[in-house]
Amino acid sequence: MESPAIDARLLLEAAAEVSRTEILTDPHRALPGEAGARLETYLARRERREPVSQILGRRAFWTIVLKVTGDVLTPRPETESLLDVVLAAFGPDRRFSVLDLGVGSGALLLAILAERPGARGLGVDVSEAALAVARENAANLGLGGRAALLRGDWTSGLEAESFDLVVANPPYVASGDIPGLAPEVRDHEPRLALDGGPDGLEAYRRLAPEILRVLRPGGTFAVEIGATQEEAVEALFAAAGAEAITTHRDLGDRPRVVAGLKKPLGKR
Repeated sequence: MESPAIDARLLLEAAAEVSRTEILTDPHRALPGEAGARLETYLARRERREPVSQILGRRAFWTIVLKVTGDVLTPRPETESLLDVVLAAFGPDRRFSVLDLGVGSGALLLAILAERPGARGLGVDVSEAALAVARENAANLGLGGRAALLRGDWTSGLEAESFDLVVANPPYVASGDIPGLAPEVRDHEPRLALDGGPDGLEAYRRLAPEILRVLRPGGTFAVEIGATQEEAVEALFAAAGAEAITTHRDLGDRPRVVAGLKKPLGKR
């Protein structure tokens, strides 16, 4: 496992219902029986390579904490790179509309709404189970009044030129690479959210023209990509008519987000 000490600490905190500070200041405290039993259960699940986020049922992302189940991808720190891009483009006082395609747990949409009180958004997902998780997260964060959630097939049925911002973290793992993923991902996260087709680009081929269709003139898009997909995804959006296309790197210096604009009105 990549981070056994961190995993053990998180599971102990949850089982004993204590903070990290309490553990550090009183490390020899005996575990009550019920806490010890919970910890053993958590450890057994982790030994089966179940993700910590699913064991605990929650995951911190950006400035919010989200409910997580096996019906959604666990939000990852790398995805926060997309928020760096879009929040820089939309200032704190701006009113705007955002569309999150493949909303999953609601991580991207709800993090944007939490940071930008003038924003309203729509999250679309083909999975009703994922939408149920997103609805609960929106309600828990007090964002239900600004976040609509819809079951749908990407942009199907959405009107043209409806949104100022479109974000997406589509499936981008090549089908043949899925068996080699870590067990936490391969065995416990929804394949629908992972499988990007034979070359990992299936979703982007459909999304590029559709994102440009639903964006308002001058609108911004940002999509997460796999580490080797920079040139291919940039080319797909260029072919769809996007402008100012750039790729942004994550904290590990890997290509992570392709972003750009729809041509403003009056521009030739």
